[in-house]
Amino acid sequence: MTHKPENAALDEFILPENLLPLGSVLSEGVTPLDVSMVLATVFRVQYAEVALLRLEGGLLKFVFPEHLRTTGAIPISSKAVAAHTALSKKAEIFNNFARVKHASIFETIKPVGEETEVPAPPSPIQKLMSVPILDQQLAVIGVIQISRKGLDPRFTQDFSREDLHDLELAAGLLAVSPVMRAS
Repeated sequence: MTHKPENAALDEFILPENLLPLGSVLSEGVTPLDVSMVLATVFRVQYAEVALLRLEGGLLKFVFPEHLRTTGAIPISSKAVAAHTALSKKAEIFNNFARVKHASIFETIKPVGEETEVPAPPSPIQKLMSVPILDQQLAVIGVIQISRKGLDPRFTQDFSREDLHDLELAAGLLAVSPVMRAS
Protein backbone atom coordinates (compact mmCIF):
# COMPACT_ATOMS: atom_id res chain seq x y z
CA MET A 1 0.00 0.00 0.00
CA THR A 2 1.40 3.37 -0.93
CA HIS A 3 1.03 6.49 1.14
CA LYS A 4 -0.91 9.25 -0.57
CA PRO A 5 0.31 12.75 0.22
CA GLU A 6 -2.12 15.13 1.91
CA ASN A 7 -2.50 17.14 -1.30
CA ALA A 8 -2.98 14.11 -3.57
CA ALA A 9 -6.08 15.69 -5.10
CA LEU A 10 -3.99 18.68 -6.17
CA ASP A 11 -1.62 16.37 -8.05
CA GLU A 12 -4.43 15.69 -10.53
CA PHE A 13 -4.58 19.37 -11.46
CA ILE A 14 -1.93 21.32 -13.29
CA LEU A 15 -2.75 24.93 -12.60
CA PRO A 16 -1.56 27.90 -14.60
CA GLU A 17 0.53 30.29 -12.54
CA ASN A 18 -2.30 32.82 -12.10
CA LEU A 19 -4.43 30.09 -10.48
CA LEU A 20 -1.84 28.64 -8.10
CA PRO A 21 -3.43 30.35 -5.06
CA LEU A 22 -6.49 28.12 -5.64
CA GLY A 23 -4.52 25.13 -4.36
CA SER A 24 -5.33 26.38 -0.87
CA VAL A 25 -9.05 25.55 -1.33
CA LEU A 26 -8.16 21.88 -0.84
CA SER A 27 -6.79 22.32 2.67
CA GLU A 28 -8.70 20.87 5.61
CA GLY A 29 -10.20 23.60 7.74
CA VAL A 30 -10.62 26.00 4.82
CA THR A 31 -13.77 28.12 5.19
CA PRO A 32 -16.15 29.46 2.54
CA LEU A 33 -14.76 32.94 3.30
CA ASP A 34 -11.20 31.68 2.67
CA VAL A 35 -12.26 30.24 -0.68
CA SER A 36 -14.12 33.40 -1.64
CA MET A 37 -11.14 35.61 -0.74
CA VAL A 38 -8.84 33.51 -2.96
CA LEU A 39 -11.34 33.55 -5.82
CA ALA A 40 -11.83 37.30 -5.44
CA THR A 41 -8.08 37.84 -5.71
CA VAL A 42 -7.72 35.56 -8.74
CA PHE A 43 -10.63 37.16 -10.61
CA ARG A 44 -9.99 40.74 -9.44
CA VAL A 45 -13.37 41.23 -7.77
CA GLN A 46 -14.56 41.95 -4.22
CA TYR A 47 -15.09 38.83 -2.09
CA ALA A 48 -18.79 39.81 -1.84
CA GLU A 49 -18.98 39.33 -5.62
CA VAL A 50 -18.33 35.58 -5.23
CA ALA A 51 -21.20 33.14 -4.71
CA LEU A 52 -20.84 29.44 -3.90
CA LEU A 53 -23.97 27.30 -3.99
CA ARG A 54 -24.35 23.63 -3.08
CA LEU A 55 -27.03 21.45 -4.66
CA GLU A 56 -29.09 19.69 -1.99
CA GLY A 57 -32.34 17.91 -2.80
CA GLY A 58 -33.20 19.95 -5.88
CA LEU A 59 -32.30 23.26 -4.23
CA LEU A 60 -29.21 25.40 -4.68
CA LYS A 61 -28.28 26.56 -1.20
CA PHE A 62 -25.78 29.34 -0.55
CA VAL A 63 -22.49 28.30 1.00
CA PHE A 64 -21.17 31.86 0.49
CA PRO A 65 -21.93 34.71 1.01
CA GLU A 66 -22.59 33.81 4.61
CA HIS A 67 -25.53 36.19 5.03
CA LEU A 68 -27.45 34.40 2.24
CA ARG A 69 -27.22 30.95 3.87
CA THR A 70 -30.40 31.49 5.86
CA THR A 71 -32.17 33.70 3.33
CA GLY A 72 -33.48 31.02 1.06
CA ALA A 73 -32.57 28.64 -1.71
CA ILE A 74 -32.95 28.50 -5.46
CA PRO A 75 -35.01 25.60 -6.86
CA ILE A 76 -33.21 24.13 -9.87
CA SER A 77 -36.59 24.15 -11.60
CA SER A 78 -36.61 27.99 -11.48
CA LYS A 79 -35.53 30.36 -14.22
CA ALA A 80 -32.58 31.62 -12.14
CA VAL A 81 -29.22 31.73 -13.88
CA ALA A 82 -27.70 29.45 -11.21
CA ALA A 83 -30.49 26.92 -11.78
CA HIS A 84 -29.92 27.06 -15.54
CA THR A 85 -26.20 26.51 -14.97
CA ALA A 86 -26.92 23.47 -12.80
CA LEU A 87 -29.37 21.96 -15.28
CA SER A 88 -27.38 22.65 -18.45
CA LYS A 89 -23.99 21.83 -16.86
CA LYS A 90 -22.59 24.63 -19.04
CA ALA A 91 -20.44 27.60 -18.08
CA GLU A 92 -21.72 31.00 -19.16
CA ILE A 93 -20.63 34.63 -19.27
CA PHE A 94 -23.09 37.51 -19.10
CA ASN A 95 -21.30 40.79 -19.78
CA ASN A 96 -24.69 42.50 -20.04
CA PHE A 97 -26.22 40.89 -16.96
CA ALA A 98 -28.12 44.00 -15.87
CA ARG A 99 -30.22 43.55 -19.04
CA VAL A 100 -30.79 39.81 -18.47
CA LYS A 101 -34.17 39.12 -16.88
CA HIS A 102 -33.39 37.77 -13.42
CA ALA A 103 -34.73 37.80 -9.89
CA SER A 104 -32.70 40.42 -8.07
CA ILE A 105 -33.90 39.41 -4.61
CA PHE A 106 -30.46 38.22 -3.46
CA GLU A 107 -28.83 41.43 -4.73
CA THR A 108 -30.94 43.49 -2.33
CA ILE A 109 -30.06 41.59 0.86
CA LYS A 110 -27.34 43.32 2.83
CA PRO A 111 -24.96 41.53 5.19
CA VAL A 112 -25.71 41.90 8.90
CA GLY A 113 -23.82 44.80 10.44
CA GLU A 114 -23.64 46.78 7.21
CA GLU A 115 -26.12 49.43 8.34
CA THR A 116 -25.32 53.04 7.56
CA GLU A 117 -27.07 56.28 8.48
CA VAL A 118 -28.15 56.88 4.90
CA PRO A 119 -29.00 53.52 3.37
CA ALA A 120 -27.63 53.33 -0.15
CA PRO A 121 -29.14 50.87 -2.58
CA PRO A 122 -26.78 47.98 -3.30
CA SER A 123 -24.99 48.13 -6.63
CA PRO A 124 -26.58 45.81 -9.17
CA ILE A 125 -24.70 42.97 -10.83
CA GLN A 126 -23.43 44.18 -14.19
CA LYS A 127 -21.28 41.19 -15.27
CA LEU A 128 -21.58 37.55 -14.26
CA MET A 129 -19.86 34.22 -14.84
CA SER A 130 -21.74 31.10 -13.78
CA VAL A 131 -20.08 27.66 -13.77
CA PRO A 132 -21.33 24.26 -12.58
CA ILE A 133 -19.28 22.36 -10.01
CA LEU A 134 -19.23 18.71 -11.13
CA ASP A 135 -18.10 15.63 -9.24
CA GLN A 136 -16.03 12.83 -10.81
CA GLN A 137 -19.20 11.24 -12.22
CA LEU A 138 -20.10 14.60 -13.85
CA ALA A 139 -23.05 15.08 -11.50
CA VAL A 140 -23.70 18.67 -10.44
CA ILE A 141 -22.85 19.28 -6.79
CA GLY A 142 -23.04 23.06 -6.94
CA VAL A 143 -22.56 26.29 -8.84
CA ILE A 144 -19.97 29.03 -8.55
CA GLN A 145 -20.69 32.55 -9.70
CA ILE A 146 -18.35 35.51 -9.98
CA SER A 147 -19.93 38.91 -10.55
CA ARG A 148 -18.88 42.48 -11.01
CA LYS A 149 -21.24 44.97 -9.45
CA GLY A 150 -21.54 48.65 -10.18
CA LEU A 151 -23.97 51.44 -10.85
CA ASP A 152 -22.97 51.72 -14.51
CA PRO A 153 -21.93 48.78 -16.75
CA ARG A 154 -19.46 51.02 -18.60
CA PHE A 155 -17.33 51.17 -15.46
CA THR A 156 -17.18 47.42 -14.83
CA GLN A 157 -14.69 45.30 -16.72
CA ASP A 158 -16.03 42.55 -18.98
CA PHE A 159 -15.19 38.93 -18.22
CA SER A 160 -13.16 37.19 -20.92
CA ARG A 161 -13.24 33.64 -22.29
CA GLU A 162 -9.96 33.11 -20.40
CA ASP A 163 -11.67 34.18 -17.17
CA LEU A 164 -14.44 31.66 -17.81
CA HIS A 165 -11.91 28.91 -18.51
CA ASP A 166 -10.07 29.79 -15.29
CA LEU A 167 -13.35 29.63 -13.37
CA GLU A 168 -14.03 26.18 -14.84
CA LEU A 169 -10.62 25.05 -13.54
CA ALA A 170 -11.47 26.55 -10.14
CA ALA A 171 -14.79 24.65 -10.16
CA GLY A 172 -12.84 21.42 -10.70
CA LEU A 173 -10.82 22.14 -7.57
CA LEU A 174 -13.91 23.12 -5.61
CA ALA A 175 -15.50 19.79 -6.47
CA VAL A 176 -12.96 18.10 -4.18
CA SER A 177 -12.69 20.93 -1.65
CA PRO A 178 -13.84 20.38 1.94
CA VAL A 179 -15.98 23.51 1.57
CA MET A 180 -18.25 21.83 -0.95
CA ARG A 181 -18.40 18.57 1.02
CA ALA A 182 -19.27 20.14 4.38
CA SER A 183 -22.85 20.63 5.44
